[in-house]
Amino acid sequence: MLFPSADDPPLQEQNNMEPQAPRGETRPAQLTKAELTLLYEEALYTFVHRSGKPAETHSADQNELLHYLQNAFQMDKAEHKVILEQVRQLKPPAIFLKITVKEAKGILAKDATGFSDPYCLLGVMVSEEHQEEETQRTGSPQPRRRQKAVVKDSIPQDQIQKTEVKKQTLNPIWNETFLLRVKDSRHAQLHMDMWDLDNVESMKHRLGEIHGINGLKRIFKDVKKAARKHDQDDFLGNVVIKLQDLPYTPEDEWYSLEPCTETYPDRGKCHLQLKLIHEERDTTLSKREPVFRIHRELLQQFVQFDRLQRRAEAVQGEVELSIPATTILSLHATQNDLSPFHQDLAKWLAYSKLYRCVEVSFICLLQHLTSIEYQWGLAQVTLQQQAQDELAESFMSFVDYGISLTQKYRDVFPTSDPKSAEHQQSLLRVLVQICKMKAFQKLCPSVPDLHDRLVDAIKTGTIDWYQTQKQLLEPMVKIEEEIVKSLVIFINQLTNDLTNDRKNRMKIFTGIVKVNLFNVTYLQLQELIAEDLREQVISIGGGKSKATIEGLFQLYQNLKQLMHQRIYLSSEDCPLPLNDFHKWFSEPLPKWLQMVYNSTVEMVQRAVKKDQLEAMGEKTKHSTSAVDIATCFTKIKQTWTELSWPDPEEAFVIMVKLTEDMCKIALLYCRLIEERAEELSVKGYRVNSSDSDVNGVRSLQCCVVLNNMKRLLEVISNLPEDLDWQGLKEDTANMITVDQIQNTLHTQLETVNSSINKKIQGVVQTLAQKLQADIKKHIHSLSTSSHAVPLDDMIVPLMSFLETEFAYMDTNLVQENFQSLLGFLWTHIIDVIHKTSHRGGVSQEFYTKLNYTLQHLLHCFHAEGNGLSLDELQTTSFEALETHLTLNAASTHLLIQKFCAKKIQQQVCSVDCHLIQY
Repeated sequence: MLFPSADDPPLQEQNNMEPQAPRGETRPAQLTKAELTLLYEEALYTFVHRSGKPAETHSADQNELLHYLQNAFQMDKAEHKVILEQVRQLKPPAIFLKITVKEAKGILAKDATGFSDPYCLLGVMVSEEHQEEETQRTGSPQPRRRQKAVVKDSIPQDQIQKTEVKKQTLNPIWNETFLLRVKDSRHAQLHMDMWDLDNVESMKHRLGEIHGINGLKRIFKDVKKAARKHDQDDFLGNVVIKLQDLPYTPEDEWYSLEPCTETYPDRGKCHLQLKLIHEERDTTLSKREPVFRIHRELLQQFVQFDRLQRRAEAVQGEVELSIPATTILSLHATQNDLSPFHQDLAKWLAYSKLYRCVEVSFICLLQHLTSIEYQWGLAQVTLQQQAQDELAESFMSFVDYGISLTQKYRDVFPTSDPKSAEHQQSLLRVLVQICKMKAFQKLCPSVPDLHDRLVDAIKTGTIDWYQTQKQLLEPMVKIEEEIVKSLVIFINQLTNDLTNDRKNRMKIFTGIVKVNLFNVTYLQLQELIAEDLREQVISIGGGKSKATIEGLFQLYQNLKQLMHQRIYLSSEDCPLPLNDFHKWFSEPLPKWLQMVYNSTVEMVQRAVKKDQLEAMGEKTKHSTSAVDIATCFTKIKQTWTELSWPDPEEAFVIMVKLTEDMCKIALLYCRLIEERAEELSVKGYRVNSSDSDVNGVRSLQCCVVLNNMKRLLEVISNLPEDLDWQGLKEDTANMITVDQIQNTLHTQLETVNSSINKKIQGVVQTLAQKLQADIKKHIHSLSTSSHAVPLDDMIVPLMSFLETEFAYMDTNLVQENFQSLLGFLWTHIIDVIHKTSHRGGVSQEFYTKLNYTLQHLLHCFHAEGNGLSLDELQTTSFEALETHLTLNAASTHLLIQKFCAKKIQQQVCSVDCHLIQY
């Protein structure tokens, strides 16, 4: 046999043969020089004996076709010249016109019934133009005038073909095929005449079919015709086609039936399929090999050459045959009368092999398969055993190969290639199409189910890919830090792969082959990871270095993300190998928590150290460290979220530890920020010589410290909500009592809140003390002022002082801290006024001034609702002082009146005595 029919080598061997080929595949077996020469002879023979004209998609340039063939077969000029001359010396083929008369429509009605009994006469003859040229050249007498019955009168009877007669119809259907010998295709033309068959019938029967006057006229006409000895059939029309105008591919057209006279110009149409075919081809291959096999080898040769041309021109994408290749193949298929089925069969056999080394359009493959299936279903296929074996082998080989590509889908169809999804989808469709074909089921009855084979291939491919990635990430130095680092990257790659499967590939597999790709790969990876990593992680333990501890935490997070994808499984109820993966990390868990605590403490210390205790803005009255401490707590909260420890009881212990750490960090921050304020105060004292400047800086720093602590208190108070204590309480309802939660979590929080509040009150008291002395001086000054000074003028210094200080505090303190300061000052003022009021030797004006001052201060601290509330101001002490001042002012007035009256009485008595004495 000329062409090798041995099975292709296994895929692994092919990869070894040509690893650089696209997608890791190899070329089909190459032809020997002798085989290539014979195939070249066949191609040249097809070119030399071409008939008809090229279509728009074909090449009409002879030089272009010859040049293409010479390059495609890698023939030098000398070889090409010798073989071309040999081909021209070969016996020309016998040319036949293969015509299929399919049907006609709208033909003339020639019978009395309103119908016709049509049939066709077909023949090939030399064209009239050529006859005229021959007459002029030879001087022969002129031919007779064109006759109406061209086929009957001009073509010998043994060269005329006739169709069946179709009774009583104007739209006959024949579907009859004939072969007409053609001696000179360049000057020959097809003549097809259509006639209405007229038989002599009984007048009684014909009269029974008369319909109106027109039917009667037809009866008389038929009788007149029957009286003649010849030509009793009616002419319906004819079709004349020059054979040199036929395209390389079969012509399948509707042709108008033409009249020989101007009578009835619209005579309907006839549907014909025409092509010029060869018999007795004198090439070696035509005598030895099946046509479709030769055609396939020509196709393979052209595809491989076009592929090399595209590579040389750096053109990417699926290989499309060049115009010269398409032209030669169309000629070869037409000349050898290769049926559409056999053409598709040859193309399928070629492309199913070539797909391993070139990018072939899957749509093309599907079209060929669909055609094969269609023709097979019509039971119109006759294949020799050799062809059946070859077709069966091609089916099984392509299915095996397609499954092998699916096994390596990550590498063969990477998501980085925008066309890979389309290619993968097309491949699966081809596999499904093959397996459901009747031809496949008949020729390959024992092949396992495609679905099961694909699932097994995906599992095997996942295992292979897993091992390959693991080997690539294997650390050169076998120390625990490098091992953990490689595992982190490895698990991240697996997670990304699963995400790609779910987002980019699962829909393709599910929709076409009913395989849930994500389920298969996810479950397989779970088994591999559980088997591979468990002992490895446990053997590392808690980790000896900080880098290892951090790496283990990252590894835990990556595994948790991988586990999270279980929500995409079609069934979440099945137990998974990684369900208890968190137990592998029981030993490093305490170190993670301590590591987070230590790093947070360091962050707090750095934040306070660089804090200048300056407000960040008009609306943001705390300093930078308050923002940093909130960020530190956010990091701890994030750690809790990232852990998401699956065991509820252990998760509660972790929460207790994290809450305790945050409380300790909060108190540490309060201490550090106070120390920072003291440190900055000392530095300010050294820089500033003025006591007022130093006091101003200290006051501002105290305001910022107060605001920072208040901000910290807000952050701490939000911990139950931020850490979802309620959710933890629900998760541990069957393990941890409410009292345990209260005594551990809530008690810790209440304790630290109380401690921070005490520190806030202490700083507020310190800030208030700086104002209390001045307030005391002002109250003392106004109490001892002259009675001649009006009350409104007397209180101005105190109110101006308070207005200035309150404006400063309101600017630099948050509202809550400013309210606290006002409360401290108000208590102090009541105490100062109370003590001042108990001095001896006072007058009515004295108590009046104090009471007047108290009322003005009440309005000042209330500030029309913007300061302290009246309930906060009008305390028991206030009311007692107010009553005391009011009563004393009134009683002093009465005592003065009594004293004056007594003095007058004494003076009167004295006068009386003097008068008596006198």
